Amino acid sequence: MPKTKQRRFYLFLSLLLLGLVVSLLADYVLPFGPYDQDLTRALRPPDAIHWLGTDRYGRDLLSRTLSGAKTTVCTALAVALAASSFGSFLGLFCGYHQGKITTVLLRLTDVFLAFPPMVFAIAVAGILGGGTLNAAAAITLVAWPKYTRLVRNQVLPLRHEYYIEAARMNGFSSFKILLLQILPEIIGPVLVTAALEIGTIITEIAGLSFLGLGAAPPAAEWGSMMSGARNLLQTAPWTVFVPGAAIFTTVALFQLFADSLRDLADAKTTR
Repeated sequence: MPKTKQRRFYLFLSLLLLGLVVSLLADYVLPFGPYDQDLTRALRPPDAIHWLGTDRYGRDLLSRTLSGAKTTVCTALAVALAASSFGSFLGLFCGYHQGKITTVLLRLTDVFLAFPPMVFAIAVAGILGGGTLNAAAAITLVAWPKYTRLVRNQVLPLRHEYYIEAARMNGFSSFKILLLQILPEIIGPVLVTAALEIGTIITEIAGLSFLGLGAAPPAAEWGSMMSGARNLLQTAPWTVFVPGAAIFTTVALFQLFADSLRDLADAKTTR
């Protein structure tokens, strides 16, 4: 059984890495650029020349979809890294130290958790203005509290363990104890949670772009592509289905990868 779980993990990791490499090399391999317009080829269905068809400006949808993978997936990875790092840092602090500062930080965390995530992200993105960077900042503000709560709950039972007490008696600073003794114990659940969150972050990025609060046209971003083509759903459905299928496939791959990572982590914990 452990071998099977390892094979599943490496399979989905390989598929994700392969997709990322293909998207990075697409501009150098494909004959059409993601922003090359040719109105004589506008709204062509998939054929031997344009494998996924073209949009209203004659731009190749395969090139734009692969270019959108760089924008959407790289932004989602950056958001997951920023939110998990910041939230985990606060969780380590709040779990190890007790006092008024910890109480204030936890109440602030509860305030952020009280709002529906997507509604809060829309409000923040609306205040900050459009753009991929502002959309990423809005989603990061929504995503960090869950890591704070997760890490704090992991740290609380550890701070009275014998090896932590021994480290204190040997003169270890709080920073060294958190970094060398506690962090390795709780990093597994954080990584699994971050992997599970990437799919959600991708849909949130695409959702903000669809609403005009993320990447703006003519950017090759999946949500923006769907928004620009939504009135062509009946006459040229491929212009909507192609970026939609890219979102669905990518989110599904990340969820399967996260599930395989969780199964692998659980197997190691049990062993």
